Amino acid sequence: MMSNLKKTKINNDLKISHLQHEAQYYDMIVFCHLRWQFVYQRPQHIISRMAETMKILLIEEPLYEASLSHTGNLIIVNEMLHVLQPNVKDIEAIAGIIPVYVKNKNVAAGWFYSASFCPLLESFDFDTIVYDCMDELSLFKGAPVHLIDQEKYLMATADIIFTGGKSLYESKKQFHSKVYCFPSSVDEQHFAKALNGITVAADISNLPSPIVGYYGVIDERIDLELLHETAQKLPNVSFVMIGPLAKIEEADLPKEANIHYLGMKSYNELPHYLKAFDIAMMPFALNDATKYISPTKTLEYMAAGKPIISTKIIDVVRDYSICVSLIETADEFCDAIQFLMDKTDRFSMELEYFKILKKTSWDNTVEKMKLIIKTFAK
Repeated sequence: MMSNLKKTKINNDLKISHLQHEAQYYDMIVFCHLRWQFVYQRPQHIISRMAETMKILLIEEPLYEASLSHTGNLIIVNEMLHVLQPNVKDIEAIAGIIPVYVKNKNVAAGWFYSASFCPLLESFDFDTIVYDCMDELSLFKGAPVHLIDQEKYLMATADIIFTGGKSLYESKKQFHSKVYCFPSSVDEQHFAKALNGITVAADISNLPSPIVGYYGVIDERIDLELLHETAQKLPNVSFVMIGPLAKIEEADLPKEANIHYLGMKSYNELPHYLKAFDIAMMPFALNDATKYISPTKTLEYMAAGKPIISTKIIDVVRDYSICVSLIETADEFCDAIQFLMDKTDRFSMELEYFKILKKTSWDNTVEKMKLIIKTFAK
């Protein structure tokens, strides 16, 4: 469901092997529709922390190249975490190459981010099956029709379901007795670097202020018309969009002299861009693809101390309306920008941010998940 790696930035610190390796024992197999080297988000945060105590293989969707003789790319993130990019035609064909990489059929845990990997359930004997539902993928652009049936099967098979937000929790708890809500969290220290003396990234440093910025995947979830209309109304404001395109084309993007597309940046680079933002934005469209989202970047923007403007995403309204400016139209967007630039009560805003941020961290989220999984160990 993700676009290919031409739109990603390769981390040169990772070792990528095209050679056949001796199959290894793993404690957990993770099945993920998102590329490990794509935007750093929920799977990377959670699985990298799980790998501190478990040896994990994360299997991505296939990247098939007929001209290549090897069965896949094995990315060595570290000794405890490996990522497999299968070089096969479809997900079902991954079953044929699993013995090349995995020595044990009995595995302590199977962890699913997408139900599209259901055909691989029979390739393992999992002690515990976890479905970490971070998005309603069946509502995304280009989703296969059979994904709905696959998710029904996965939920019927899973021992535990985690959800990435309250709206997803309310949806999934109707179909399973063991559903736990774990909204996306934050690495506060990482994004708080924007509050300190770090340098501003070079390609944003010369843009005229004020800067209203967004980072993340740019896809059908972004209200491009809203962005375009607002930029036209405020020609002296720089609107910055950071991130890769997915499922839309460059021709779909609104073009104005004050809208700047800076491309994909690594996780480590983001604080250097956040530091330049005067206001952080989440201009999401209200459509099927955003019906259940709980944007991770909300807390990241808060950790950087940035005023936030967002469209009325259900989970944002429910959890953060006290400190996030909520808008629907371009006129409201313009008014919110003007208000925040003219009269930002920093102390009150930062106090609310502090109250929210002290309640969550990725470390705490993963520890709580581990405790739940222990109770289901067979």
